[in-house]
Amino acid sequence: MGIKILQQSKSQKQKAEAYVFFAKAADMGNLKAMEKMADALLFGNFGMQNITAAIQLYESLAKEGSYKAQNALGFLSSYGIGMEYNQAKALIYYTFGSAGGSMMSQMILGYRYLSGINVLQNCEVALNHYKKVADYIADKLEKSEGIPVEKVRLTERPENLSSNSEILDWDIYQYYKFLAERGDVQIQKALYYFLKAAKAGSANAMAFIGKMYLEGNAAAPQNNATALKYFSMAASKGNAIGLHGLGLLYFYGKGVPVNYAEALKYFQKAAEKGWPNAQFQLGFMYYSGSGVWKDYKLAFKYFYLASQSGQPLAIYYLAEMYATGTGVLRSCRTAVEKRLKFLKKRRCIQWHFSYGIELPFKDIHLARRLYDMAAQTSPDAHVPVFFALVKLETVHLLQDILFFNQFTMRWKWMKLDNTLVPYWDLFVIGLIVAVLIFLVRNRYG
Repeated sequence: MGIKILQQSKSQKQKAEAYVFFAKAADMGNLKAMEKMADALLFGNFGMQNITAAIQLYESLAKEGSYKAQNALGFLSSYGIGMEYNQAKALIYYTFGSAGGSMMSQMILGYRYLSGINVLQNCEVALNHYKKVADYIADKLEKSEGIPVEKVRLTERPENLSSNSEILDWDIYQYYKFLAERGDVQIQKALYYFLKAAKAGSANAMAFIGKMYLEGNAAAPQNNATALKYFSMAASKGNAIGLHGLGLLYFYGKGVPVNYAEALKYFQKAAEKGWPNAQFQLGFMYYSGSGVWKDYKLAFKYFYLASQSGQPLAIYYLAEMYATGTGVLRSCRTAVEKRLKFLKKRRCIQWHFSYGIELPFKDIHLARRLYDMAAQTSPDAHVPVFFALVKLETVHLLQDILFFNQFTMRWKWMKLDNTLVPYWDLFVIGLIVAVLIFLVRNRYG
């Protein structure tokens, strides 16, 4: 119940109600609810932050085999947040977390072995950890779409649009393109505009309607015959998306008999027009020997071309080729780089954090710990660390004020990140000048 409310909630009040259900379920011993509550206590979601209570809950969960708790305890130990700073213990927690199935722990261990952080530097071990995460993501990507290709994106330039702005103008085209690319819930409205655009002669719209019917959704139930109709209409206009769509139908035998020769023909035509998904599909055919003789050099060529446009699965297969030395000279370092690039393309901020790109959240206690470490490293850092800590404590104080006033209209407009942080330096300079003026006047006034 709590998860359902949380997923459907739009207001802070609704989200707070979800955590009431989590708290009740946690009291009854539900592990998932306990994990939710531990996270809420750690990050201060919808209540006062209590790291000590969060750690106690995580430790209880860890004894029950929760890999999420193992991962959290590893993180807290590695930074000394609420518990003793202990890298050896953190490594143990991460190891147990990865064994339990934590992709986050896998990423963290991969980064540690790649960089030699508290372990002997070992590219091969790092590669193995990253492989498990990459395989998991690639499998999810393929299953969620039914076929191993990225969801179609419209090309930037619409062609054959009607000159009659009342039928379809550029603004409307951009609007339904935006709806389709973000997977908006207003998919019915998106389909309406695509049908209108297709009637006006847009090959892009025809191709996208074909893709919608191929995948199936609330507005366009899965229908291979309709998908074939619209892909054919788009392909007849030389549209790369339509050509690629026809290739998929023949490759997987959807609405037509499986015909690898026809699939290859359409993929090649779409690839020649620079469509990255078609380039990937050609690489996949030559890599797996689907309807063609296996040719790893051609597979590498097409995977590389598709990867230049950011096609994630092409990057994934390039990493596999470098990791195994298939068709290319084996390179552990290059394979790791490709796998990291693939994971970054999936835009998962937690995984970005895990291999050293960014922190997944803003945490006052972690910031204090890191500033203290910086001050201990060099005497020259004492002054800048002092000012940084002043800023940190000011922000923390304001956050506490906002928390206690979160249900009043007076404070709802205020966003700390947008109001205070960008002008912090000016604020401090102004404050120092004001203090100096006050002191000078008191002395000579």
